Parts: sequence; C-alpha cells; structure tokens
Amino acid sequence: MKMESIINSTILSLACFPKSNPSIHHQKTVKARRTVCCSLSSSSSSSSKNSNSEGDANGLLKEEEEEKYNDIWLLFKEAQQNILYLNKLRLVAVEELNKANREKQLLLDKIQQLEAVNKLGNEQSLWRELLLRIDSMVLTGLIDSAEASGMRKAVMGNKFSVALVFFDIRQKTDAELLAQLRHFSVGSRKNGFHIIQICTEMEPLVSVGSLSSYVTGLSKALQKKGHIVEVILPKYACLDLTEMQGLREIEAELYSYFNGQLHGNRIWTGIVHGIGVTLIQPLYYSSFFDRERVYGYSDDFERFTYFSRASLDYIAKSGKQPDVLHIHNWETAIVGPLFWDIFVKQGLGGTRVLLTCHGFDSQCLEQPDKLALCGLDPARLHRPDRLQDHTMTHLVNILKGGLVYSNKVVMVQSIYSKERIINSFSHGLEPTLAIHKDKLLVSPCGFDNSTWDPSKDKFLPKNYSADDLKGKSICKVALQQQLGLSKNSSTVLVGCISTESLDFDLNNQKAVWNATPKSVQFIFMGSKATSADGALEYLKKELKDETVRFINKYDEALLHLIFAGSDIILCQSFHDPLLQVPVSRELFSSKQNLQCICFLSGRSEIQVITYTK
Repeated sequence: MKMESIINSTILSLACFPKSNPSIHHQKTVKARRTVCCSLSSSSSSSSKNSNSEGDANGLLKEEEEEKYNDIWLLFKEAQQNILYLNKLRLVAVEELNKANREKQLLLDKIQQLEAVNKLGNEQSLWRELLLRIDSMVLTGLIDSAEASGMRKAVMGNKFSVALVFFDIRQKTDAELLAQLRHFSVGSRKNGFHIIQICTEMEPLVSVGSLSSYVTGLSKALQKKGHIVEVILPKYACLDLTEMQGLREIEAELYSYFNGQLHGNRIWTGIVHGIGVTLIQPLYYSSFFDRERVYGYSDDFERFTYFSRASLDYIAKSGKQPDVLHIHNWETAIVGPLFWDIFVKQGLGGTRVLLTCHGFDSQCLEQPDKLALCGLDPARLHRPDRLQDHTMTHLVNILKGGLVYSNKVVMVQSIYSKERIINSFSHGLEPTLAIHKDKLLVSPCGFDNSTWDPSKDKFLPKNYSADDLKGKSICKVALQQQLGLSKNSSTVLVGCISTESLDFDLNNQKAVWNATPKSVQFIFMGSKATSADGALEYLKKELKDETVRFINKYDEALLHLIFAGSDIILCQSFHDPLLQVPVSRELFSSKQNLQCICFLSGRSEIQVITYTK
C-alpha cells in the first residue's frame, strides 16, 4: 500500500506539470527580453540594421522553445502511459502473490493437521478413536442410540475427511466433540461391513494360543479391505498394554445382567494396530479376570459367560448395529443363544453371528441350570436339537450351542477337508456338524504376515526369502551355536515343538532315534501353551546324547529361530493351529520342500508329510 500511494502521488504530480510549465516559461522569456533591452540601451551607436537582425533572432528562439515544449509534452504523455501500464502490471502481480500466499498457508495448515494425525498413529486410529468416543457419549447420556447410529455412518463414510476435521480429538471434551460431530457432513454411505469380535485373546494384549494372532491378523486384513473391525476383551490383570494407544476409561458404568441382578462394569477403550479395542472390567465380580492365568479355572464357564453377556449389553446400550458378531471357541459360543433369544430384538435385527473354532476338542459341558446365570431358559435349550450333549444327555454343551445358533461356522484347519473334520475330528459333535454341514467352512489360520515371515522376522539374525536363501543357512548355524551343537551345514537339524502334553508313544521316539544316523541333531521345545515340561524332563533322561537339546521354558525368539533353522519339523498333530502358521510361512519362503514328521497321539504310528507348493 505504501508503494501504491507513492506511485499514485507521483502520477498526480506529473499530470499537473503541463498546466504550471507555461507560466514558468513565460517568466524566463520576460527576463531574457529585459536583459536584451538593457544591452541595447547601453549601446548608443547601434544601427537600424542591427535592430532588424535582433528581431529575427528572437523569433527563431521562440520557435525553438515551442518545439522543445511540444517534444517534452509528448515524452511526458508517453511516460504517463508507461507508468499507468506498469502500475496495472504491479496490481496483477500483487494479486497473484496474495493468492500464492493464501495457497501456501492452506498447505501449511493441512501439513500441521496431517502431522497431528500421524502423532495418533495413523488415520485409522483417529476415526477408530472417534467411534469409541461416540460410544462413550451414548453411555453417558449425551446422545441417544439413533443419533449415534447416524454419526457412525458419517464417520465410516468419510474417513479421509475425518482425519482433517477431527485431528485434535484428544484435546476436546465430549461436549465439544459432540458439537463438532453434529456439524459434520454425513457424506457418502457406509462401505464394507461393521464387524465386532468378542473373544478372549488378542495379540499383543494377551496371548496364550493361536487365537491371539488369529484375531489380530484377521482384524488387520479385514480393515485393509475397507471393513470396520472392533474387538471386545475382558480386562485381565495380565494384559500387556504397552502397545495400546489412547487408553481411556468411559466415565459412565455399564450394567449387565448376571445371576438375577444387574452388575456394574468399567469400560476402557483404546487402539491397537489401528483396531478399536474395548475392555470390560467387572466390579462386583472383579475376581473373574484378576488372576494370573487366562484359562484353567473351575469357574471358567461363569467367567466367560459373564463376559459374553456383558459384551452384548455393551453393544446394545451403546447403540451399535454391527453387521457381524464374530465369536471364538466355546468361551464366547454362548453369545449365539444369547443373541437370538434375547438381543436380536434390541435393534440388532440386521446382525448375523459367525463362530470360529480352533478345534472341537474343548467344548465345556455344564449343568443346564447354569444357563439361567446369564438370563437363558434352561428348559428351552436343554434339547437334542439345541444345547443338549449327544453323549452326556443330562448336560448342556456350550460349544454345540454356538454351532447351532451361529449363521456360519469356520473351522481353522490347513490340511483336512470338511468331511474329514466331521468324521475324524469332531469329538462327539458329528451329529450336529452333519446337520449343519452347509454352514460349516474350512479356513487356514489368519495371522499377521510380518510375525512369522522370514523376510521380515525381527527375531532372525538374517532374513531370507524364496529368492534369497542365504539367510536360512545363517539361521541354522546361529541356532547350532546358541545351543552348543556342532556347526555343520551338512548335518540334518530336526526341531520338535510341543504344543500339548507329550502323550505319544516313547517307544516310537526311541525307534526313530536308534535308526537315526548320528549326523542328525534334535531340538525339543515346549510352547507357552504347553503343559509338557515334565514329559520333556523325562524324555531328556531317556535320550542322553550330545546331539540332543531340550528347552524346558518358552522363549519366543528361540522358537522363531528353531522354525527358521530346522531342516525337519517334528510335531504331534498336523492340524495344530499353533504350528500351521510358521510351517506355512516356511513353506512359502523357501524354494525347497518342507518335511514334517508326526507322532500320532495315542497310536503306535508315524506319519510323514512333505509340504510342497
């Protein structure tokens, strides 16, 4: 503006110049004439001829001055036009500069917003946390379930906009966030499915068996496909919360039904690997999950039935309307009967139930009267076509109830067909599985690729893949060195991972041992879910040799190294889900075949399977 005022004043002064210039010129002419007159009067001897010459000179001088005046005036007009043109260009340049500055500021603002999003983890974490805050608003009475449903659709239909609008979510109170949500455009409709997993394990929060990696890996894979996934867990005392982001307690208590009364629960929410996680903590029955172990107690039925009922109460009271309830094993199988007998009429008519079984060997048989603890009718369910056990007919079978009341059932199995599972691995559930055969699906283990992928495995001294196997030899040598075995690449290294009690015939083991050349090395190790420490000690006494090593305690880093460095995997069951994941990774990360030897439990039989691509 200062530059503009200076230029304008200059233009105005120049525009006034022609009007004042003639008077100045006239004054100079008069002065010149006076001077000439004085000189003439001082010369008394001048002639008339000189007077005429002087008049002619004055006329010529006047013409020259007029020509100069006209030339100057033309130059001035041209300069004035140039200045006006330059001023016009200046105004255009100033406008373009202002526009560029505005665009620059917008970019800087977006960068700051995106940086704030990155601090929360990623965009998924942000909208996931926003959904959990909406749940909190319902439970605290700020909004009703109908308004919450509309807000969830807005969030799930505009995920990218959420990252820009709600980047400062953690600095806002529920009331401030609610005002912002109400002004947020609904945008496009929801894409994908809304899935809630009700389960008892999730990696890395709590891990006992294969279920934990299955839940986490499957949730991450589904979210990459565009689905919304939530996980509900008990708040165990043994939870590892180091990798949970944004852990917060919802201020309102959730009441759930159990044993004829309503009982309060604390609700905690947070984000794990971009997945929204809800933790339920009983108040009156606080001892249910305030224990050292996850499983193996006499009141496990009561513990997990309480959790299952509380999970459904939470879903209904927070106004959630998921497309799928995903339940796992017998521990949450009671959700099936509870859902269809009690909760389907509580705004969940569009929800379907999916049950995943990691094996049918654990089913949970209980007295029918115990079903009343969670509000079910024992007389209605203790029937052959519902929960009544096929063998022990005076008891109810909880896993069977999940099979009957689920819309689909997934059996986690990488080897056997549906028919083989029903006929050979149903553990007394064959009649029920045969009736519901059409809804039974067989699926391999779901897991996070990076956990067991040798090309990414953080526990290996050298990563490798099918295109570069140098790292596998390095892993083998590192394993031999760590366990004090002779380092020889030509030596066959056999790894044995026990995931259950070592109940195979010891004579089989000795027979193989006696027929094995001394150039073969053996490593025995139990998993974190094993109860085979005593059996390993016994086997250690029977097989004393410098080429054998026993590891009695679980070591995750060493377990990864055993799978990577072994030439042969010795196992007890080919359908053990704990072994299917690392075996699959080894197979698809190697150009060579992978051989597994199986000692069938309880039978004097050895089976060898060579995995090929």
